Amino acid sequence: MISTRGRYAIRVIVDLAEQCSSKYVRLKDLSERQGVSIKYLENIMALLSKHGMVDAVHGKGGGYKLTKDPSEYKVGDFLRLTEGTLAPVSCLECGGPDCPKKTNCRTLPMWKKLDKMINDYFDSITIADLMRTEDGMWI
Repeated sequence: MISTRGRYAIRVIVDLAEQCSSKYVRLKDLSERQGVSIKYLENIMALLSKHGMVDAVHGKGGGYKLTKDPSEYKVGDFLRLTEGTLAPVSCLECGGPDCPKKTNCRTLPMWKKLDKMINDYFDSITIADLMRTEDGMWI
């Protein structure tokens, strides 16, 4: 299950993308538009800034803005960053426990295929895809 941290990170990035501005967007404004506390967003934005997903400027006139075009951001990158993993089972997590039944596990190929499907799906969606369209629909 995707946590609120992952969901909010994507929502905030879409919000920043929709501002279409070279100016920095205040955390307070993001908080109000998204209905998420400033404290919670501070943690998310610090993580995104640390990994180069957003540019942050502190102080008067500061805030956050995207570091690249919305079409260059993959949803999967944000989810892996905020969630740590999208693996459906622990034996597929990077650095996860090594299962003693791994060599003859009949279900492992199924889990590997699901893991690939999940990652491929989220990597096929960009932030630009999630931005508002004229009819308000996302395809």
